[in-house]
Amino acid sequence: MMKTHANLSQAELVEHALRRGEGVLGSDGQLIVDTRPHTGRSPKDKFFVRELSSERYIDWGDTNAPIEATVFDKLFDRVQAYLAEREAYSLDCYVGADEQYRVPVRVITEFAWHNLFARNMFIVPETMPENFTPEFTVVDAALFEADPARDGTRSSTFILVNFARRIILIGGTRYAGEIKKSVFTIMNYLLPLRDSLPMHCSANVGRDGDTAIFFGLSGTGKTTLSADSHRPLIGDDEHGWSADGIFNFEGGCYAKVIRLSQSAEPEIWAASHRFSTVIENVVYDEVTRKLDLDSEAKTENTRSAYPLEFIPNIVPGSKGGHPHTIIMLTADAFGVLPPIAKLTPEQAMYHFLSGYTAKVAGTERGITEPTATFSTCFGAPFMVHHPTVYAKLLGERIAKHNVQCWLVNTGWTGGPYGVGSRMKIAHTRAMVNAAIEGRIAHDFEPEPFFGLQIPKHVPEVPDEVLNPRNAWPDKHAYDAQAHKLATLFSENFKRFAPSVSESINAVAIKP
Repeated sequence: MMKTHANLSQAELVEHALRRGEGVLGSDGQLIVDTRPHTGRSPKDKFFVRELSSERYIDWGDTNAPIEATVFDKLFDRVQAYLAEREAYSLDCYVGADEQYRVPVRVITEFAWHNLFARNMFIVPETMPENFTPEFTVVDAALFEADPARDGTRSSTFILVNFARRIILIGGTRYAGEIKKSVFTIMNYLLPLRDSLPMHCSANVGRDGDTAIFFGLSGTGKTTLSADSHRPLIGDDEHGWSADGIFNFEGGCYAKVIRLSQSAEPEIWAASHRFSTVIENVVYDEVTRKLDLDSEAKTENTRSAYPLEFIPNIVPGSKGGHPHTIIMLTADAFGVLPPIAKLTPEQAMYHFLSGYTAKVAGTERGITEPTATFSTCFGAPFMVHHPTVYAKLLGERIAKHNVQCWLVNTGWTGGPYGVGSRMKIAHTRAMVNAAIEGRIAHDFEPEPFFGLQIPKHVPEVPDEVLNPRNAWPDKHAYDAQAHKLATLFSENFKRFAPSVSESINAVAIKP
């Protein structure tokens, strides 16, 4: 019979994890864990059970791959039998700060530290109702490996989503991000059915109640730029946009910490040096237990998972009004996109569907030069419906609330990765703050390759920084690189052209 420890405190979960040898205690009381060989998600091992209630809504394909209900049922029975012989941990929590849209979830894990991760990441009220009933259950058997020949999976790792049984089944991976992103996937399925937009974005609020949201893929600065001492944080990663405004899905943050600087990112640094924060795959001194945040010896994707209240400047209740500003972030390793550009509503929808950023040489095996990544809606692996469902909801909200939209490049300037330099975070912060606060004058110059409008002046930023072509010593090399990226944009958008309006197609980038 499975022994289940239900709803333990952070301290108790740390004690259990240390007793079981799941991690070590850091010098500041963090729980340091190692998830190798998996140091990131396994998207090719994620499947949706094909069943009548959800089948017509799911955008089936490589990202949302189907699996039969009989396969799920047999594997679920095997996992249940496996866990029945072990200690397990259970957490009752909520996803969604807005009570009209929140989803009660139960998270059952083989590891104590996975339950601590879930406790840090999701919403756990001080007093839970006695009649708590989960709408979805996540079952994570990290050490249980599937047999593809017997179980019908692709590999020994599996992430299976069953909307009929309302169960997410995870196994064969220690990486805790699978729990977080599977729950995000649930919200991405449920909210559009309720005319609400789920978003892979961060959000904060100014003194005057002006909400800003930041779209961006991993490594673009979404968490860093939204953690601003002058603007309280709603959340750093996943939000909904309902008829009432913005609300955080989560109760915590899951920040990348590779080369994290105490001076440049003091809030995240401080939160990552507190008791009960979960530190994933960070190298540490085995004697002092101090973190080496500069080392990528285990992975580039080092992470820190901590409760939202570890950030000193947060919005109580994790909700805000309708956004005044949308910032779309990209880390352009080709070095050709401007550091900031104004977007029309149609261009904002185009860039939302494109979801561009770039991987740089050395971050993945085999990548020797900048590689374009297009992840629609800035979160393709987690979008269950067709991308145009989310784009339509976004477009309606931009129009209704007259939202100002900007494209911000946090990547390279003066040349591609390896030649140019990374945008200075101080310049990026100044540009973002000026855009949000309406301090950028309506004095723009057209950019010829991507159809963008570049500000001629931004307060606290040198004028010569603003036009990317001016930053390149070799202008012909810039033109060639810009043409190359424009071609990649054009090729990527061909799949959306038949499904979007003429006005969006009219602003599509063409080489």
